[in-house]
Amino acid sequence: MRTLGGIPIHVEPTGSPETAGALGAGLGAILSELATLLEALRRSGAEGAIDLRSLPLGPDDLDRLQRILGTGEVDIRIEANGESRIRETAVGGLWWTEHRDAAGALLAVLIEVARVPNILSPADEDLALGAARLRADAAAQCAEFGESPHGTT
Repeated sequence: MRTLGGIPIHVEPTGSPETAGALGAGLGAILSELATLLEALRRSGAEGAIDLRSLPLGPDDLDRLQRILGTGEVDIRIEANGESRIRETAVGGLWWTEHRDAAGALLAVLIEVARVPNILSPADEDLALGAARLRADAAAQCAEFGESPHGTT
């Protein structure tokens, strides 16, 4: 009996060589999925994302998708072991996110479905460190002026 591993597989592109690998009408499927993710965000708060680099997008597909989604008002750049850029689309709750490494190579292109992109939300440890820092700063300020950090002298 033959195993699946022994069966030769050859993938033939469909259409012309210029459009091979392009989604074309498949952009409609991406847009439908984004609509479903937005509805889930509204209903239950469930966030999601589509990894655009994992899809067979042709050269013009990303440009078409960006044009369809439009441009919002927020454009954020973050420097942390490489640049991340988060751009709001004209569709509320959809964020076009790109992550690059320290050398500038593109690592990820995502459409995030969230009220606020996850990378902007501080971790619990960062919140704890921030509170501790502010308490230490408050105590130092109060000590400098002979006051109690709780408002009494």
